[in-house]
Amino acid sequence: MPARESDLRRTLGPGELVRLAYRLGHQAASGVLTLAGCAAGARPDVLVLRRGAAVCGSGEPGRRALATRLARAAAEPAIVARFEDGVTAYPPGAPNQVPLAGWARAHLEAQLDGGLADALVRDLAGARLAIRPELAPAPADEADRRMLAALAAPRRIDEIWPLARAPRFRLLAFVHFLRGVGALAVELAARPARARLADPRRAGALQLLGVDDTADLDAIKRAYRRLARALHPDLQPGADALRRQALERRFAEVTAAYEALTG
Repeated sequence: MPARESDLRRTLGPGELVRLAYRLGHQAASGVLTLAGCAAGARPDVLVLRRGAAVCGSGEPGRRALATRLARAAAEPAIVARFEDGVTAYPPGAPNQVPLAGWARAHLEAQLDGGLADALVRDLAGARLAIRPELAPAPADEADRRMLAALAAPRRIDEIWPLARAPRFRLLAFVHFLRGVGALAVELAARPARARLADPRRAGALQLLGVDDTADLDAIKRAYRRLARALHPDLQPGADALRRQALERRFAEVTAAYEALTG
């Protein structure tokens, strides 16, 4: 287990508050967390933590208000955080709580859009990803369990996806969350001595198959088989004439790209 966040006072940069909140939640910490902006006269925000959750006002409005306070603090370019470990204060009449680990996950996954997802894929292309066991989140459902199991050993994104059996966007959101809280170990792929994309036709073929320039033959074959199942006209009996023509054209392009890479 990682060292517990005991009494501390530090200045946090962008993204660091979310990571701290996740670790306090993951460690089931109890105490008082004080957050203050670095601007002169900034009013501190005081949160009481009990077993990894922040105490909030009653009902859903209280939970939303606390989540908003945390999100506002996380958006600050710099913030001073002070955590006093072991403080047992627990305001009477305040049984409502927001689990900090859950808030951190929801906050990070909500950031992911199409552009960020594409950037994440490019950034992690060829890298092997694995979960850090000491920071692994508790699975919320069966899809979480499959994704965590797929991340138990270092694998590339294209290897994780078929094992996780999760929609692409959900898997990428989960990876973005794990990376944001420091729970993802990333082994960057070694760059070859010679550039592999000197031929622009090869680059185009790789792009058509949806693989990066570090993909080996097995990865290229898997990508082609996946696309062939999705695009082969004979496997789409309900397609009308226009749709069938589009499938035939796309299937021919993918097949030509595959043959160019493996021939």
